[in-house]
Amino acid sequence: MTRTAGDAALSRVASVGAVVAAAGRGTRLSGPVPKLLLPLGGRTVLERTLAAFEASPRIDEVAVAVDIECLDAVRARVSGKVVAVVPGGSDRRASVAAGLRALPGAGWIIVHDGARPFVTPRLIERVLDAAMGSGAATLALPVTDTLKEVEGDRVQRTVDRRRLCAVQTPQAFRAALLREAHERVPADVPVTDDAELVEQIGMPVTVVPGEPANMKITTPADYELAQRCAGDGTSAAVRVGLGYDVHRLVPDRPLVLGGVRIPHPRGLAGHSDADALVHAVIDALLGAAAQPDIGRFFPPDDPAYRGADSIGLLETVGSRLRAAGWTVVNVDAVVQAETPRLAPYVDAMRQRIAAALEIPAACIGIKATTAEGLGSVGRGHGIAAQAVALIRRTG
Repeated sequence: MTRTAGDAALSRVASVGAVVAAAGRGTRLSGPVPKLLLPLGGRTVLERTLAAFEASPRIDEVAVAVDIECLDAVRARVSGKVVAVVPGGSDRRASVAAGLRALPGAGWIIVHDGARPFVTPRLIERVLDAAMGSGAATLALPVTDTLKEVEGDRVQRTVDRRRLCAVQTPQAFRAALLREAHERVPADVPVTDDAELVEQIGMPVTVVPGEPANMKITTPADYELAQRCAGDGTSAAVRVGLGYDVHRLVPDRPLVLGGVRIPHPRGLAGHSDADALVHAVIDALLGAAAQPDIGRFFPPDDPAYRGADSIGLLETVGSRLRAAGWTVVNVDAVVQAETPRLAPYVDAMRQRIAAALEIPAACIGIKATTAEGLGSVGRGHGIAAQAVALIRRTG
């Protein structure tokens, strides 16, 4: 197909819409968070994907098709050129069709996988220019690996790779052509992308060079690689923080350490539940992330935190760190107390702290010791705790 005078005129006046297909559940990642909402470079995967379309002056409007369970979460995070967030369909084709319906006025359509977060404005404009010359275009890379046709565990033949390429998105189309393809190709015909839909109605698709960095996140290994690629020089950084806390023992107070209530005639004095161990862990985590100390986040003169459960405060800090792109690697702590004997409660403390931070209990170390009669802690006047935390950048 050659460029017609009509296509040339259309390219000058018609708006360009983008459909971002992001309705996949990411089952191969096997995580509690949908793939498009995973953290990546301080943003979610989807936000990073959409940033390229926001940055391209050629894009006028964007529709995003997502799993229905993610509608509210995505709508709360998007703005700018995104004019619609719509429920996706049962497969990719249905999701793209839903996005198309949300962009009725577009003269050109770009279709992109939401799980390709490293798309750039340059790639968007490259494929769009090619489509405006022929009606349809896709990015692709030449296949460099040797390909074998296999049956069972036996090679049947070596495939000639010279005419093969690996297709990427974005793909771009004259909107009327793409709509026609969606309407004409029967729903039971298996297709893997929109370029194939256009091929099915006999229209050629122009191939333009993609980029290896324009990867798709499908497996845990893909996500790990994407995390490394998303860095700004600190994405693989690890940080260490140190925390310390001490409280007096007083009558008529429950003794709470590591989120565990321990039978004892005296408890720790403080505005909250005075859990010295958890407070030391919180300060270690905040210090590792270069955040202010616990008193800045949970002021001791704020009535809202009177008698507060320190495990709840730890959960808040853990959420804050995850939102900032940090993952807790491990925590190691020492509690100094003459009485009571804490060893029987250590495992329960590890479990409570680990659950609050959403990491395995195997990543929490707690030792209980005495001060050998030295100082106020050694004389039984109080309990002290020290903690060291290691965190790493994940997004």
